[in-house]
Amino acid sequence: MFDLMQYALIFYDFQLILARMGLPPLVGRDAEVTLLRERWTQVQDGLGQVVLINGEPGIGKSRLVQVLKEQVAGERYTRIEYRCAAHTQHSALYPVITHLERALAFSRNDTPDDKLRKLEAALAPSAWPLPDTVPLLAALLSLPLPAHSPPLTLTPQRQRQKTLEALLAWLCAEAMRQPVLFIVEDLHWIDPSTLEFLTLLMAQGPTARILTVLTCRPEFHPPWPLRAHVTLLTLSRLAHPQAAQMMLRMTGDRTLPMEIVQ
Repeated sequence: MFDLMQYALIFYDFQLILARMGLPPLVGRDAEVTLLRERWTQVQDGLGQVVLINGEPGIGKSRLVQVLKEQVAGERYTRIEYRCAAHTQHSALYPVITHLERALAFSRNDTPDDKLRKLEAALAPSAWPLPDTVPLLAALLSLPLPAHSPPLTLTPQRQRQKTLEALLAWLCAEAMRQPVLFIVEDLHWIDPSTLEFLTLLMAQGPTARILTVLTCRPEFHPPWPLRAHVTLLTLSRLAHPQAAQMMLRMTGDRTLPMEIVQ
């Protein structure tokens, strides 16, 4: 038998092993990975799909998404990622704004006019009218309106609706160019405006080449109905043999006492 000090030393040693290894190996999730790959194949064939990955904290939702990203890394596609957080769930469209700032390569040294030019350059290849779209997205990003644009006179509600429609049109335009892997993590912390955007996307259905992968905890209840192109994937806990297998693969030739494995 081990005393408390021995347990503490062995457990600390195991934590060091985990830190060096980084992400744990994926164990016991073959069926889930296969399902995600099947949905991705359907998207490449022109059928839009949505997968909602539901599970308690730490059960492996993000790890499963990471494996999908690794498996499609060599393919031609566009990846868009939104991340919701507890401290931003009351900030309208925060995940959207953060993604756009990253995608448009905004830098600390950019002036507002520099950022506006980057936005206009990104929208230029699109087919929809820039005079209508640029002011909406400039306002979303807290940028000055283009000099030739009249001031926005829409009501706040109408401006939000048109902004969401512009974002959706931009996403669908990208999906016409090549398949899109659209990832939104931690929906249980999503703000109402971003959730409204996702609801618009759900209504778009299987008409766009977009695989939308969403992760959430059990307390999140999606406001949209389950449809043929929406798959609910609930992750259960690993069985004890699978958890032990994961630890053995991480520790390599290090032998852990059975008490620690348990």
